[in-house]
Amino acid sequence: MRAAAVVTTVGTEEQANLIAREIIARRQAACVNIVPGVRSIYRWQGKICSDAEFLLIAKTLESEFEAVAATIRELHSYELPEILTFDVGKGDANFLRWIAAATDKEADFADEEDEDELSFAVLDEDE
Repeated sequence: MRAAAVVTTVGTEEQANLIAREIIARRQAACVNIVPGVRSIYRWQGKICSDAEFLLIAKTLESEFEAVAATIRELHSYELPEILTFDVGKGDANFLRWIAAATDKEADFADEEDEDELSFAVLDEDE
């Protein structure tokens, strides 16, 4: 089990939320960070472009990369979305176990959201 971070950029907050929520709902990642205020300067179709974007960083397992990439391609509005993965060389053992548990498709989860309530989990060090 190797952890990985998958990154993509999108043009709107609405699309960032859609893709992030769907990746989590499908249990393809444990967490997706949405970073606003990214300025991307790139070459596209012979022109230099500059756009405001949102950066998504999905914490997942290497084995989930293809599924995460497929979800991004399915929901992304860009003709050629950025989809890159970075292997996690090391990480906190509890955090890495949480990623594995959150992506376990066989585990029982209450996948209901309560958008009015912020919740978080603290892992027991003995787990």
